[in-house]
Amino acid sequence: MTEIRHLPAAPTQVRSLASGTAIDAHRHDDHQVAYAARGVLAITTDKGSWVAPATRAVWIPAGTAHAHQAHGDLELHLVGLPAIENPLRLNEPGVLAVGPLLRELIRAYTGRPREDTPERRRLRAVLLDQLRASPQEPLHLPTPEDPRLRELCEILSADPADNRTLAALGARVGASDRTLARLCKADLGMTFPQWRTQLRLYRALVLLADNTPVTAVAHACGWSSTSAFIDVFRRAFGHTPGAHYDR
Repeated sequence: MTEIRHLPAAPTQVRSLASGTAIDAHRHDDHQVAYAARGVLAITTDKGSWVAPATRAVWIPAGTAHAHQAHGDLELHLVGLPAIENPLRLNEPGVLAVGPLLRELIRAYTGRPREDTPERRRLRAVLLDQLRASPQEPLHLPTPEDPRLRELCEILSADPADNRTLAALGARVGASDRTLARLCKADLGMTFPQWRTQLRLYRALVLLADNTPVTAVAHACGWSSTSAFIDVFRRAFGHTPGAHYDR
């Protein structure tokens, strides 16, 4: 990312963003929690991308250069926290599970009024407690550094339904399947099947946010059947793909 803006404070606010809207790369001196109550939010850094539907939030540490992308009409809630206050003890971006209580706390805290009252301080304390208790979710698409692995990832990003084996893809990028498998673990921190599943889930969230039918999403993302897609999606997000149409 180039021409990164520096914004001293991470705002606490609610924003409505139309589908496809992007917020250019910037960084804050404060930590930030980004939550999409409606739509799907993607956060991109030089380390990769994190994607979050309405059951997840993205933790963005202070000083991290990042860009936002809206998929579907986005209701974006942003919670700024001072750099000295890190309830998650995370120095890298991450995705957090958002249950009903945390969802309502975020909505209440980002709503008006925002004066520093005893009631608001109590609300903040409970919000921080819930953030500390929120489990982290592996919804990260890391950016590879090795040029062969980067080319492979670009091929599959262009067509997640590409079902070629690692050996066949290796022939395209000039590396053996054993070399690519080793690079995946070293460069991406996961196996090739795990990365491909993450990519497909990422693309599925984007398509669902645009109201694409579930069967079409399953086909476009490379699942052998709609039922197989629904099963993987439910295990990853805790609900079926169809639940996105009710948000």
